[in-house]
Amino acid sequence: MPEILKLAVAQSRTLASTRETLEALFAITGSAAKQDVHLILFPEAYLGGYPRTCSFGAAVGARDPSGRDQFLQYFHSAVDLGDTPVGAGDDWIDKRLPCAKGEDIRGDGTREKLEKIARDTGVFIITGLVERSGGSLYCAVVYVCPEKGILGKRRKVMPTGSERLIWAQGSPSTLRAITTRIAGVKLTLAAAICWENYMPLLRHSLYSQNVNLYLAPTADARDTWLPLMRTIACEGRAVVLSANQCMRRRHLPPWIIGDQKKRNLNGSTSSSIVEKPNRRTSIVTKTEDNHEITWPPTEARSSKPGVVDDTLDDEMFTSRALAASGASVESGAEIDATRRDLKSAAMDSSTAVDSEEDNEFVSRGGSSIIGAMGEVLAGPLWDVEDGGLLSVEVDFEDCERGRLDLDVAGSYSRNDAFQLIVKGLDITPPP
Repeated sequence: MPEILKLAVAQSRTLASTRETLEALFAITGSAAKQDVHLILFPEAYLGGYPRTCSFGAAVGARDPSGRDQFLQYFHSAVDLGDTPVGAGDDWIDKRLPCAKGEDIRGDGTREKLEKIARDTGVFIITGLVERSGGSLYCAVVYVCPEKGILGKRRKVMPTGSERLIWAQGSPSTLRAITTRIAGVKLTLAAAICWENYMPLLRHSLYSQNVNLYLAPTADARDTWLPLMRTIACEGRAVVLSANQCMRRRHLPPWIIGDQKKRNLNGSTSSSIVEKPNRRTSIVTKTEDNHEITWPPTEARSSKPGVVDDTLDDEMFTSRALAASGASVESGAEIDATRRDLKSAAMDSSTAVDSEEDNEFVSRGGSSIIGAMGEVLAGPLWDVEDGGLLSVEVDFEDCERGRLDLDVAGSYSRNDAFQLIVKGLDITPPP
């Protein structure tokens, strides 16, 4: 008898606050429930946010104070699930950790809200989030059952690139798969977050646990991502769900956008923290005798095309513009009128540049659902910022059909010669 479940991925972006994002998660999950979806995956860092394009004022050997202010904002936007920095494992899952005096729960209540959403909608929820514990942040994923609440949580063991500045490393013990039954179908599910999927040994630790539902919340919108998801599905003979955010620049948090616009107006870049401000630029030329002549600057330079630098002398600006256009100057009135027209055009150009930049995608999405033989069942979904929801019915017996000729952790593994050991993690299939 077929073992069919309806699965979904939500291509949803983080909103301005955790409260708003949780409300959106509730609405999206409720909409999925009306479509008879059994299980839904949300993107990496959906709660708390993925700080795309933010440098946090950091360069090798230097930190800018404004970057610390950005980190403060980001730290406050993360959620507190009440776990310990090391990770309390089953004691946290089973709610055996002590609460503060006079409190009924640990953390900020996000865990309880997620459990209520799952319970009210009847949908099994997996979502990425940024978890605050002690003085560090962790990129994490929680598995939320409608009946039993949170069944597991794992923290990203290998943040990528600049993520390592803001996210601590999670314990490999959290890679333990969980088992559950949904509508009579037994699932063994686990998550690999974003570029953890490029770690072959980490993937194999999940294959070894006989995972049939492989979850890949991500922030990667490159065209190389879909082939990777197809490879994992084919390699592991597992159904793969991948969810990513789609976002335009204007929807980045204000503490990111504001800092970037400030830097642009000042004509600086991320490396400006090690540069000396207010230095005049000069032009250096060499004579035939190899002597250097330093000329004073002849014109002010702006940080954007079409932006008029306020330090540029008005008359000089107008004269040069007229000369460049081939026009002649006959009176002061004409100069004034031309000056206004030129400045107006420059400001219009500046506004157009800003508008174009605000509307550009900083992440195009690319969410997808892949079948157990590597076939694309839904997606990839591109350039859909709000309301992106992919859903499809999947027969999990396809995972077993695929084992006829490939079981990379069993019959096709030569485990008499090749063995994987992960410190702190039992990689045998869970009961």
